[in-house]
Amino acid sequence: MAELSEKMEWSKLLSPQRLGKDHLRPLEHGRSPFQQDYDRIVFSSAFRRLQDKTQVFPLAQSDYVRTRLTHSLEASCIARSLGNLVGVHICKNHPVGPIISSDVGAILAAAALAHDIGNPPLGHSGEDSIRYWFDNSPIALDFKRTYEERLTPAQYNDILYYEGNAQGFRVLARLQMPDNPGGMQLTCATLGAFAKYPVASNARKCGNAFSKKFSFFQAEKDLFAEVATQTGLISLSHEPAVWARHPLAFLVEAADDVCYTIIDFEDGHSLGIIPYRELEDYFVAIIGNEAIRDRVAQLADNQRKVEFLRAICLSTLINQISTVFIEREEEILTGKLLQPLTDLIPAAEPLRKIKERSQNDVYTYRPAIEIEVAGFELTVGLLDAFVEAINDYAEHRLRHEEASARSRKLLRLLPEQFKTPETLKCPYLRLLNILDFICGMTDSYAVSLYKKIKGISLPGQ
Repeated sequence: MAELSEKMEWSKLLSPQRLGKDHLRPLEHGRSPFQQDYDRIVFSSAFRRLQDKTQVFPLAQSDYVRTRLTHSLEASCIARSLGNLVGVHICKNHPVGPIISSDVGAILAAAALAHDIGNPPLGHSGEDSIRYWFDNSPIALDFKRTYEERLTPAQYNDILYYEGNAQGFRVLARLQMPDNPGGMQLTCATLGAFAKYPVASNARKCGNAFSKKFSFFQAEKDLFAEVATQTGLISLSHEPAVWARHPLAFLVEAADDVCYTIIDFEDGHSLGIIPYRELEDYFVAIIGNEAIRDRVAQLADNQRKVEFLRAICLSTLINQISTVFIEREEEILTGKLLQPLTDLIPAAEPLRKIKERSQNDVYTYRPAIEIEVAGFELTVGLLDAFVEAINDYAEHRLRHEEASARSRKLLRLLPEQFKTPETLKCPYLRLLNILDFICGMTDSYAVSLYKKIKGISLPGQ
């Protein structure tokens, strides 16, 4: 457990050591390892699939509203700007060796780019639907009865409190390029900044303000421990696997927070949910300059006005967040800061009001809710079908018997990487691998596969 005097060091926090590698290559500023992290994420299939994953409005017919892909790119831009600003301060005031300020921006850009890479299809209810399945489905209840003694409490909690954040770390550190130790072998600095909730699922109630969720499954606990060791994260509890946040995770969180608050509100306006005048009032309150209304009034139409105001809003918030981060640096490095940065900036109150309005009216937009409700049924249906099939197949194989024809045919739809001999022997890994398969689906593919296995539609029809 951390002593009050313990403090994280930027020289370790900005570690270019790659997860799974046993040696460190010298930094090349022409193309730093952190820039390479960004490139590896962009070219991964998991990132590419975000183009057909919901941000707020599932399967939206409008080509204007954001997907997970555009949201991730926008959050990455905000994060890079934040990193460049605080990077100047870090490199000026701390011994960080060959690290330069743009490296801090590159770390944050890569971490923010990947922050939603583990999210299941069909919006924010995706994680809720998995938790609901594990608590309520007869197939899940039978799984728990059958394998109760073969699941540790921590493994059980991994599914009971299922987290897209932990799935994201699993994607980066294992599933993409699974033949490599450390998966994509990103730098430990990027992976540390990525992990907003650096605790295990069985330590969620340890009292750490950032332990309401978790950032890794038991299957990846050793990989995350390697990240924590390499970056020098502070251990905060006698409980297993509880660390202080990597300081840059505060900035990834802030970039995400700014994007979904401002951009989702803008999307709400585009869909006719939020009147223009209300949006202008809130955005001007963030900017803190009433005179900006005169400049806005000169623009030709509401769309241009919104885009102009949004740009000034984002610039204002970037400056405020980077300033607060620098002011609170000591608290952050000692693991004592327990609030998001966006709660501490001058624009905190208008941001709170926008979130409240969005929660009441944007996120409850009826067409989106209808699809998210359908997504519950879809996720439960897919999990029931594939979990029942893989358990049937695995148990019959252990007895050297043949599984049912239905199970055999369903498992032909499952990629080979999700039904290895190791997986089939371990109920926990079986379940994780089915979740890997389903969470990797795009919205459209999930809907299409569900309809096919339920006989609602047939291939080619």
